[in-house]
Amino acid sequence: MGARCAVISVIVLVCLVALAVGLSGHGEGLRGVHRGLKRRGPTVRANVTGCNVFQGSWVRDDSYPLYESSNCPIIDPQFNCQMRPDTEYLKYRWRPATCELPRFNGLYFLLKMSGKTMMLVGDSLGRNQWQSLICMLSAAAPQSKTEFIRGDPLSTFRFLDYDFSLSFYRAPYLVDIVSVGGKRVLMLDSISGNAWRAADVLSFNSGHWWSHKGSLQGWDYMETEGATYADMDRLVAFGRGLTTWANWVDSNVDTTRTRVFFQSISPTHYNPLEWQDPMAKNCYGQTEPVSGWSYPGAYPDQMRVVQAVLNKVQNPVYLLDITTLSQLRKDGHPSVYSGDLSPDQRANPDRSADCSHWCLPGLPDTWNQLFYTALFA
Repeated sequence: MGARCAVISVIVLVCLVALAVGLSGHGEGLRGVHRGLKRRGPTVRANVTGCNVFQGSWVRDDSYPLYESSNCPIIDPQFNCQMRPDTEYLKYRWRPATCELPRFNGLYFLLKMSGKTMMLVGDSLGRNQWQSLICMLSAAAPQSKTEFIRGDPLSTFRFLDYDFSLSFYRAPYLVDIVSVGGKRVLMLDSISGNAWRAADVLSFNSGHWWSHKGSLQGWDYMETEGATYADMDRLVAFGRGLTTWANWVDSNVDTTRTRVFFQSISPTHYNPLEWQDPMAKNCYGQTEPVSGWSYPGAYPDQMRVVQAVLNKVQNPVYLLDITTLSQLRKDGHPSVYSGDLSPDQRANPDRSADCSHWCLPGLPDTWNQLFYTALFA
C-alpha cells in the first residue's frame, strides 16, 4: 500500500511539473512570471532577458496564423479579410533582433487573469486589438462558456469558466466630447474615466482621430483653458489631450492593483513612396512585409508627443511600442477586402482601400503577443 501511494505521489508530481512547463509556452521566455499583476516601475520598452522586443524583422513561419477566422466568435466585417485572394500575409512571425518572443499561450493567459478584468480604451485600432485578443483566447479555450455584451461606448466579452472580463471602451480622443448648442466640443482639459478605474489591466490608444478633417472630423470646436477654438495645430491639441489623460492616470489609478499600458501609434500605408514603391497606389496589392528592421518612411510625428507625455507621467505606464514593426507590414491591411465594402467600392481600390485598420488574423495578433510578453515575462 505504501509503495503504491509513493508511485501515485510521483505521478502527481510529474503531472504538475508538466502542467507548469506547458503553461509557460516558452520556458526561457517566461522566466520570472509575476504572481498576480504586480506593480512595475515606469517602463517604455519591453525586455526579455535584456532584449528590446520591439526591434527586429518579420520572418516567414508556416505555423501561423494562431487561429482560424471561421472559429472566432467575434470579428467585425471591417477586419474580416477572408475575401483576400492571397494568404501569404498570414504567414509571418515577428522576431526581435537579439531574442525570441515567448509564443502566446492563451490558456496560461486565462489562468493568470482568472477573476480579473482587462479593458482596452481608445479608437477602432484598439477595437482591432481587442477582437484579436478574444480570437486568440477563444482558440486556446474553445469549450469555455462565454458571454458577449455589445454596447456603445462599452462592450465586454467574458470567459465565464475563468471569471475573466475583457472589455473595449470606445473613446477615440480619450478626453471628453460634449454637445453645446447642437455642436460637438472636444474638451481638451476634461476626461470622464469612471468606467475605467476598476480594471486590473488598462490599455489605452489614441492618435488617428486627432488628424481627421472634413467629414471625418469628430468635433466642431475645441475647448482648453476656458477658450474655444475652431481649430488649432493638431499636434498641440493631441499633446494637451494626452496630458489630461496622463493627469487622470496619476490621480485616479491605484497602481498597487492596476497596470497601465499605452499602445503607440499604429501606422497607415496610403503613400507607397514611404516604402519606395512608385508603381503602387496604396496598400492594395501588397502581399509581403518590408524586408529588414528599418522602415524607409518617416516616423509618426505623434510619437514625439506620446514620448514627451509619458516622460512626465508619475505613475508607471508601459509603452507598447508597435509603431515601427507595424510600419513594416504594408501587406497587413484589409485594403478592398474588408467585409464592409460594396462590389463597386472593391472595384475602385484607389479610393476605397482601407490602409489604416488590420486584417484578423493578422498583425494585431503580434501586438497581443507583445502585450502577453509585457504582462507575464
